[in-house]
Amino acid sequence: MANPKQLALELSEAETMGADSARFEELLLQASKELQQAQTTRPESTQIQPQPGFCIKTNSSQGKVFINICHSPSIPPPADVTEEELLQMLEEDQAGFRIPMSLGEPHAELDAKGQGCTAYDVAVNSDFYRRMQNSDFLRELVITIAREGLEDKYNLQLNPEWRMMKNRPFMGSISQQNIRSRQRPRIQELGDLYTSAPGGAESGPEKPHLSLWLEAPDLLLAEIDLPKLDGALGLSLEIGENRLVMGDPQQLYHLDAYIPLRINSDESKAAFHWKRKQLMVAMPLLSLPS
Repeated sequence: MANPKQLALELSEAETMGADSARFEELLLQASKELQQAQTTRPESTQIQPQPGFCIKTNSSQGKVFINICHSPSIPPPADVTEEELLQMLEEDQAGFRIPMSLGEPHAELDAKGQGCTAYDVAVNSDFYRRMQNSDFLRELVITIAREGLEDKYNLQLNPEWRMMKNRPFMGSISQQNIRSRQRPRIQELGDLYTSAPGGAESGPEKPHLSLWLEAPDLLLAEIDLPKLDGALGLSLEIGENRLVMGDPQQLYHLDAYIPLRINSDESKAAFHWKRKQLMVAMPLLSLPS
């Protein structure tokens, strides 16, 4: 992500957006109110009972550790990309790809020899789990992400080497977990309402379609449609405090969107969805309009 200082915000240009900017702010406030209302009328978390999948054994400085990989249909699936697309995304170090998972609390258990050990339950989406069963690559990727997630959440240092337990789908008992309820009030597909083309030339790069919505009170998501592109190689993306600028080396597209919000550019992430040919951008917000 570019340093926000690299984006020269021209106030005079922003002022000319007038009604479009006001309309966007009005839609944003409406979506924010809907989100807040949903959070007061619906529970912030939902209790789920993960189903057993498989169990792996590793260790830490404190002893044996077992990780139960479980699944639940209540957990959202990751983006629908092929293994080839995912490999290319990982090779290009696109940080936006996520595998949603629920990391359970540690629970003390006894292994087959009656010795004490620690077990963790990690749950993923059920449909994705079934897909993972037929792919060594996806299975190892999930195990790696689960291990790193447990290390971050519980300040652990787990051995990266592991082995799968045969004839034992889980260690101990799988407890219920609380997951965050999903609310996603759509602002609306605003398209080109508040985007500007470079120089205003009709023969220049195309202005791509832009969709925005609030995923949470402090998270704005964007989807940019790029149907003429086969990949993300060479794409430039600059995020300022209230500006989103994108271009490509073939000069097929140019996006310059003024967003009347304070965006945390340092924490923003992006990933290219190969199947849908969309650039997805996650932008944490520093504040919402009051």
